Amino acid sequence: MAVTAALRAALARAQSADQDGEPVYSPLRGLGRRRLTPIDLLGQSLSTIAPATGMVFIALWMITYSPGYAGLAAIAATTSAVFLVALCITHFTRRLAAAGSLYSFVFQGTGTRSALLVGAALVVGYLGISISVLAQAVPSLLDTISLIGTNVGGPLSTVVVTVLIALTVAWIAVRGVRFATRAILVIESCSLILIIAVMLATRTDTTSTVSLPNQSLSVVPFLAMLTVLSMAGFESAAFFGPEAKRPLITVTRTVLISPIICGLLFVFAAWAAMTGHGATIVGAYFQGTASGASAGVVLAVKVGMTCSWLACTLGCAQAGSRLLYSMGVERVLPSSLARMHRRFRTPYIAVLAFVSVSTVGVLLFSDAVRDDSGSFDGVVEIALVCAYTLVAFASWKFLNRIGEHTAVTRVCTLSVSVAGAGLLVYIILDGAVHGIWALPCAAGALAASGVIWSAILRRVRPESLTAVGAFDSLETADLLPGAGTLLIGDDGRRRLVPDRSAADRDLPEWGE
Repeated sequence: MAVTAALRAALARAQSADQDGEPVYSPLRGLGRRRLTPIDLLGQSLSTIAPATGMVFIALWMITYSPGYAGLAAIAATTSAVFLVALCITHFTRRLAAAGSLYSFVFQGTGTRSALLVGAALVVGYLGISISVLAQAVPSLLDTISLIGTNVGGPLSTVVVTVLIALTVAWIAVRGVRFATRAILVIESCSLILIIAVMLATRTDTTSTVSLPNQSLSVVPFLAMLTVLSMAGFESAAFFGPEAKRPLITVTRTVLISPIICGLLFVFAAWAAMTGHGATIVGAYFQGTASGASAGVVLAVKVGMTCSWLACTLGCAQAGSRLLYSMGVERVLPSSLARMHRRFRTPYIAVLAFVSVSTVGVLLFSDAVRDDSGSFDGVVEIALVCAYTLVAFASWKFLNRIGEHTAVTRVCTLSVSVAGAGLLVYIILDGAVHGIWALPCAAGALAASGVIWSAILRRVRPESLTAVGAFDSLETADLLPGAGTLLIGDDGRRRLVPDRSAADRDLPEWGE
């Protein structure tokens, strides 16, 4: 009887609740909330990482420079460090869902200037990765087309293929995340199965004769840097928190699982290279049939790698567009970036902007990306390490502020912060010693970006500074009928006010 009376009371409150008040919406509701499954999130993270391409390049450097077990240990240790970064990120993903990912998270810990600095670092990092992988995808696709009997080449073909890939990526990204991530997951899985099968099935003691650009870093630190670059984007699932089902759980799991999966694959690729199982696939991709591999193996490897490059390009476009969208909502960038496609609920202006800049970057700087990859990768590395270091420090500050620190979280956040800062200093000093001045210049520009950006906004658009750090928040539609009325106070915070219309009636209380 008591349960029945309580249910009747709840129904009475629901029926008498005031439904005429102005509804409250999440600032990120335009993305289409609660649509993505854990599989979609995993597909997004793996597409941005593109582990198939990372495996081949790790095998190439292991074969070329023969660092032995020291190189294998460097890759394993770097994977562990990235996992610690993932733990720092999950301190935020367990508590809020934000389309700005690390940019929005850092605001919660260290404020506006640090958030803007991380936002600039993420834009540089994701655009750099996108330009790099698109510059690799174009010749890989042209080689694949040539292998099937159609000879193509020359500057015109390169431009046409680049534009066609960019248009395809933009169309898929606008079409919708679920459509893209599931197709990507299938493609990337097939590429990984192919590469692992070839590595296990072949063994040769031949060394690589691929011509590689000079690197300023010694072999072991360079392998560590390559591993970090290969894992870049492992946190990209966090950009889709507002669009995910049960985001505080599913996003957190994806952020933790992604570096583990890729780390195991990279360690396997290093082992395969050390034991002679990696030479065939490296030769097939970089030298074609001249390496001694059959035409069928070369074609299969080229197709798999091309698909992985394209998947990574798409993953970067989807993640980068969510970052630009979040900044557009907050108006720290033009608000047009927040415009949504009416049917697909995707930020199509942000997608087109990101893909356009990537395409122009490839057309203008593709030769520089390939010929001076040390400088280009170093700048991207600085941007990513800067973002990861600041999010670790912000998580320490955030947990300290809300009083939820433990001994484990203190050790994790502080160790990542110190290690990240040390790695930044090492990369900058190494670049200066070897005359690669792009690295210290990039570090200086990023360090100043938060202060400069904040000063500009304070002068031209001061209201945007109060909107930084937007995350998916409670809406009126999320409340059960009769639970109360959701209001926004003068301080911008949401408050749930009990409905008085039903509370004043003579209704049975719980237990009567």
